Amino acid sequence: MLNKILVVAAVLVGLNSQVASAQESPDALVRKNTTEILAAIKADKDLAAGNQQKIEKLADEKILPLFNFVRMTQLAVGRNWKDASDAQKKSLIDAFRTLLIRTYSTSLTQFRNQTVEVKPTKMTAADTEVVVKTLIIQPGGQPIPIDYSMEKSGDSWKVYDVLIDGVSLVTNYRSSFNTEIQKSGIDGLVKSLADRNAKNAAQK
Repeated sequence: MLNKILVVAAVLVGLNSQVASAQESPDALVRKNTTEILAAIKADKDLAAGNQQKIEKLADEKILPLFNFVRMTQLAVGRNWKDASDAQKKSLIDAFRTLLIRTYSTSLTQFRNQTVEVKPTKMTAADTEVVVKTLIIQPGGQPIPIDYSMEKSGDSWKVYDVLIDGVSLVTNYRSSFNTEIQKSGIDGLVKSLADRNAKNAAQK
């Protein structure tokens, strides 16, 4: 269920590689880019038909660059992060990023006719972290709340967690990551992620 809902998180956050001005509010950024991404999918028959290569290209180039993968990985690994070497941290970040790209791109194939409502975000000029709240409207189904935890990084805003119907993406991974580390250490987690990514790649 999580993977299917992630299509909404991936598409409707509408992130792209353009650096957003710090003067542009996070909710305005989400709203503007949502329109662009939805239009791109509707206009491209290959994307609409689930062309995996195009979908992964869309996810990699236009959706994921606004995610702070360093912080996401650090939060997902939790207290074990401090015990990882610099090389292990890099391997974890790279492997987790690859996993999320594959997860998002696979989920994009589930996209049909959902729409999004982006709620105004209450914030001050001094805020460096905000939560952008959205509602996913599904034809014939209950709306799904999707919240994006975002932080100001220099002159841009980046997502470091996604809450789907109140469930944190980062926390969800933290539980399984901690179990793997307890069983076979940080290198074991790196290997586990690499194995999952290799298996996913073989299923293309």
